[in-house]
Amino acid sequence: MARVELSHPGKFNAMSRGMWRELKRQVVRLSGMPDLRCVIVAGEGGHFCAGGDIAEYPAFRFDEASLRVFHEEEVWPALQALLDCPVPLLAQIEGNCMGAGLEIASCCDIRLASVSSRFGAPIARLGFPMAPREARLVARELGTTVARSMLLEASVYGADALLAAGFLTAVVSETAVADEASARAQRMAALGPQAARLNKQTLRRLQSEPAGDPAWADVYAYASSDEHREGIEAFLAKRTAAF
Repeated sequence: MARVELSHPGKFNAMSRGMWRELKRQVVRLSGMPDLRCVIVAGEGGHFCAGGDIAEYPAFRFDEASLRVFHEEEVWPALQALLDCPVPLLAQIEGNCMGAGLEIASCCDIRLASVSSRFGAPIARLGFPMAPREARLVARELGTTVARSMLLEASVYGADALLAAGFLTAVVSETAVADEASARAQRMAALGPQAARLNKQTLRRLQSEPAGDPAWADVYAYASSDEHREGIEAFLAKRTAAF
């Protein structure tokens, strides 16, 4: 199990350009670890991520070419690295989860939030839209009704509302979120690691390939694997599987 922590002291972990590049590097590194079973993505100091570091924006946002570089060569590659991570990602969300934070959380498989956490993407107040691929990601995970409200009305939602909308997996008290995230990550890590990776692969492929496509010809290749055999034999022997 590993932990990726967003850290920008004094700015509620707002994402700087350097943080986007480092996030990609760290996730790619972790994705290459064959024994890794789960990653917790969290923020430092009681907040997940308050969005982008607006103090950096005047240096690049007013030029089309440099703005394109930011979104297409810095932000999206980091988000794509999260989406491509082969093991379960658990977002431990506390405090602010805005803009960039919402996009990062949208890449995670399990989203656990404290009851006081807040969600939104009020960038219309700053006079700019969400980049297309980022908007598609957020709308897919939030649902288009909530995404429209966030982007068109600059609405901010509480955790209970996003639990009801299906974006969050669970909401717990402020004091319980870290322990609950750790407990859930440990439970996932104790399950069959091959099964987890294959489930993530299947869910990812279902977004672009119909299940009957010839590309799915290899989906039963795990049949003779040790993990598959161990899981079935352990169940029949009424013992805990040793994955």
